[in-house]
Amino acid sequence: MVWAILSGVEGNLAAYKAVLKDIEKQPFNVDELYILGDLIGPRPESEELVQYIRQSRALTPQICIGWWEEQAFNLHGSGTDPDGVELRERYGMDAIEQLWKAVSRETAKWLRGLDFGFFELDCLLIHGSTVGVHDELTPKTNPLTLLDRLLRSEANSLFCGRSGLAFQYQLPSAQITSTVETLGSAQTPNQPQQLKLNPRQIIGVGNVGRLAGYASYALYNPGANTVQFQQISYSKLPGTVSSLRGKGFA
Repeated sequence: MVWAILSGVEGNLAAYKAVLKDIEKQPFNVDELYILGDLIGPRPESEELVQYIRQSRALTPQICIGWWEEQAFNLHGSGTDPDGVELRERYGMDAIEQLWKAVSRETAKWLRGLDFGFFELDCLLIHGSTVGVHDELTPKTNPLTLLDRLLRSEANSLFCGRSGLAFQYQLPSAQITSTVETLGSAQTPNQPQQLKLNPRQIIGVGNVGRLAGYASYALYNPGANTVQFQQISYSKLPGTVSSLRGKGFA
């Protein structure tokens, strides 16, 4: 069994088609396709991309909500920030207008029905983390924060796409000792509690549509617990996809 896991298409239909073509070229069958949020973006092709996916008879992707979807919900009056403050502060007024024009109200309603994330086997597949779509995990994130996100999800492998980076951060098996002491009293601290942790990992799956002509995504074999990162270059001209890097599964 092999999963293709991608994120950040951001309305780039040419990039998405390039990834599908690269998947078809693999010497093994890909059983599941996951898109971890940011399917749309402030790009005119966003509407066309959604319709292409909804009408496609090829490998049907399982899609969860990302940061750009949340911003679209805000603009269409069904989010928690109807004024689009976060979007305006990060990208300016032009982005608000572009995103508003990028998807129809019907498409926004369809996006609203997507999942927040997926829990498959011992893996959580999500845009940010269980904290929210805004939660950006990278190899530079504090290890205790990364461990917290894994423990919150009760997953051994957390796949995320918010950062747009392709990385594999592994936390080896360990034992944590915790105590609780009541301040301002003479009570004896509670007995230490031991928590044994199995090896866990956080995988950033890259970004498909942000950079024109370049896309990255991940292939995962859950049986062998192996990750293969794919980096491809493409053109809008048909048949011009080339793989830049991709190690075979061990």
